[in-house]
Amino acid sequence: MSDKNHEALLERIAAALERLAPPPPRAPDFAGAEAFVWRARGEFSPVVDVNRVDLALLEGIGRQRDQLLANTRRFARGLPANNALLWGARGMGKSALVKAVHAAVAREAQNERPLKLVEIHREDIESLPGLLSTLRDKAFGFLLFCDDLSFDAAETSYKSLKSVLEGGVEGRPRNVLFYATSNRRHLLPRDMMENERSSAINPGEAVEEKVSLSDRFGLWLGFHNCAQDDYLAMVFGYARHHGLDAPKETIEREALEWSITRGARSGRVAWQYVQDLAGRLGKRLDG
Repeated sequence: MSDKNHEALLERIAAALERLAPPPPRAPDFAGAEAFVWRARGEFSPVVDVNRVDLALLEGIGRQRDQLLANTRRFARGLPANNALLWGARGMGKSALVKAVHAAVAREAQNERPLKLVEIHREDIESLPGLLSTLRDKAFGFLLFCDDLSFDAAETSYKSLKSVLEGGVEGRPRNVLFYATSNRRHLLPRDMMENERSSAINPGEAVEEKVSLSDRFGLWLGFHNCAQDDYLAMVFGYARHHGLDAPKETIEREALEWSITRGARSGRVAWQYVQDLAGRLGKRLDG
């Protein structure tokens, strides 16, 4: 084959590869939305309608609400603030609190540095360094949010998260704060740490290396199963907000029966009962 034929073949191969390659990600327009979802391929997907509830509707977690709200307000004003880990019982409003706090502080900060919410999925944590590089010099504050963050025994991506949060050469950008929710206080399963303790040459050092990830979060907020009074306060708060017209005694009796059938009392269970009640009353739950 002649050199000319070789050149033509290579040009056809290059053109075919270009057609197969995905287009480069578009530059994000952070002014166009208040929340985004980060994709590992380097793209920010704007969220038109954020799935959240009003901060005033979150009953039974007043201490956690006040601490997270104060921390976020300090960050929005450019003051020192801590990365936060919200851990504990399922359905007690951990992720709902993060989104509600962002909405409240973003409204307050409209005339200052705008505050944007960026969700990163658990499986995309390894792309976090690239995400921080993209956000570092932007004229916005960014609240990074990872819901249900935890790691299994075979995973090593938690090591990159450790260095990004505090220990890396560049460090966390001043305009970025990281909030995560988890059912595990140390983000790693108990059996993983017990295996390290039983098999490592120096068990104490091995376990310390594992749990040091959660130490990178300066603010720990624990969520625990709620008492019956707190559960009913959640139910009645939702019912009042959405104008559900039913006798108090009926709502209380049905809500307690609902929690018994679910085997739990939590904000999630309260909301699921309210949805059932609204459906039976023919009432829409707009907003």
